[in-house]
Order: sequence, then structure tokens, then C-alpha cells
Amino acid sequence: MMRIPTVTKNLLLINVIAFILMWLLQRVSFMGGTPIDLNNIFGLHFFLATDFQFYQLFTYMFMHANLEHIFFNMFALWMFGMVVEHVWGPRRFLFYYIICGIGAGIFQEAAQFCSFYLTVSSHIPSFTIGQLPQIAYQLSPMLNNWTTVGASGAIYAILLAFGMLFPNERLFIIPIPIPIKAKFFVMIYAGIQLVMALSTTSDNVAHLAHLGGMIVGFVLIRYWRRHPGVGNNALQGQQFFDNLKRKWDHRKQQQGGNGNATHVNGDDNVNRQSDWEYNRRKQEDQEEVDRILDKIRKSGYDSLSADEKRRLFESSKKN
Repeated sequence: MMRIPTVTKNLLLINVIAFILMWLLQRVSFMGGTPIDLNNIFGLHFFLATDFQFYQLFTYMFMHANLEHIFFNMFALWMFGMVVEHVWGPRRFLFYYIICGIGAGIFQEAAQFCSFYLTVSSHIPSFTIGQLPQIAYQLSPMLNNWTTVGASGAIYAILLAFGMLFPNERLFIIPIPIPIKAKFFVMIYAGIQLVMALSTTSDNVAHLAHLGGMIVGFVLIRYWRRHPGVGNNALQGQQFFDNLKRKWDHRKQQQGGNGNATHVNGDDNVNRQSDWEYNRRKQEDQEEVDRILDKIRKSGYDSLSADEKRRLFESSKKN
């Protein structure tokens, strides 16, 4: 089973710890005062509201509204984030996660600005945009309630990354009774978010933030594909597959000393033949992995066929 890589594991821990602290502090009064609302402090407020702070564009993605909210976000982070991080490497994955989360927050701010502008213009037809800050200050008690929390924007970006890296991988998604390819899974989720964002019904979900995270992620991935020399070239999975090759070589060296071992009371000729057959298969497997790794170095990860991708992941699990 694939181990949870460093960045994914730490993101899971930070989100869970932040949620526990938020839950506890909401229920404790210090020295007779009111409980501390971390979601109000670190959640993302509308930028024209008095409670808005720039750091909230970063901190909001580590806060969550309730147990269901954090559970589904962290489940998706664990399920898809660990695979994407294994392919890209920790630095690029963390950069992608943070930038997409911030981008999602900016999209949400833009959506709230449009909503505020349309609301004000419907009540004050003669107002100008320059008057918005003054009107916003007067309406601060209301605008301060426009608070966004959650890692969903970054999580949706990870779903997009998985779909672009492994478009033909089949996923079982409840309640769909049949496996669905990752690329169609991503398209369906993006379509749902777009429809919900355009809907006039409010459900207190930041659908435009979800779409914003996916849009920022798409731009980043397209840029990295057009500029493969930027960064550590992890988009093609080089670090992941180099580690895979090192594990393969290490295991081969460990088993090399046991190549001539015989079974108790067994026939020596049969054992030697079995050992020879085993080593031959291992050598063929090694040559196949080397060939696929060379193909990645020359043409990139996307040049692999579905069978070659499956072969590499099967080799990774064995190691």
C-alpha cells in the first residue's frame, strides 16, 4: 500500500488540529468573556468588510464549518492528494495546493463583490462604484457575516490534477454503480459546480471558489506542460519514478544473495531450474520498468499507455 507522503500527511494533520481547536474554543469562555471563534478570525471575509485581513486568503483553507465539511475534504485530500504528490514531488504539490487555494479565495471574493454590487445597484440606482467602500462600511454588520472557510477550492484543484494526470483511470464513485474514467469524473464535478454557481438558490456553498480552484489549477498545469524545465520537472513524475527504480534495484540486490538457495530435501536440479526461472522473470520485469522510465525521460509521463501506467503502479505496490 502506498504510504501517505509528507506534504499530504502534514496538510491532513494541520486541518484536523485546526478543526479541533476551533471546536473547543467555541465552547470555552475565558475569564467570563465570550468564546473565541477561530472561523471568524481566520476565515475569509469579504474584502470590503471591516473584518477582512489579507492573511485570511491563506488561513481560510485550513478552517472548516463542521465535521461533515472537514471529513469529505480530508478524505478527498487523502485519496487523490497522496497520488498527485507521489507523481509531482512535495515542493510542486505544496505550491500547487496553496496557490490554488488562494486563487479559489480570490474567485470567491470576486463573486461576493458582484453580488454586493448588484444588490446595491438594485436599491440605489444612481450610485457609483466609488461609493461602494462607504456603503460597505455602513453595512459592515451584514458584510462581516460573509465568511468563507474550507479547503474545497484546493481539493477541487487536486481532483482536476488527478484527472489530467490519469485521465483514463477508472474510479468507483458512490452512488454511480459502474466505474467512471477520471476525466469524466472531473468534468461532471466541474459541471455541477458551474450549474450550482449560476443557480439563484443559495445553499451556503462557495461553488465559484471550487471552480476558481480548478481554473487556477488548470492554468498551472498547462503552463508546466508547456515549460517542462520550470521547477524540478516533477510534472512528468520524474521524482516518483526515480524513487521507484531505486526501490526496485535495492530489492533486486537483496534477493540476489538468495538466488542459489535450495529447499530442504528438494532436488538440486529442480531448485536450480526454479531459481533460474525466477531470476529470468525478475530480469524481464526490470528491463520493462527501465524501458518505461526511459520513455518518461524522453517523452514525458503523458506519453505512456494505460497498460504502462498500470505496470508502474503495480511495481510500486510490490515495493
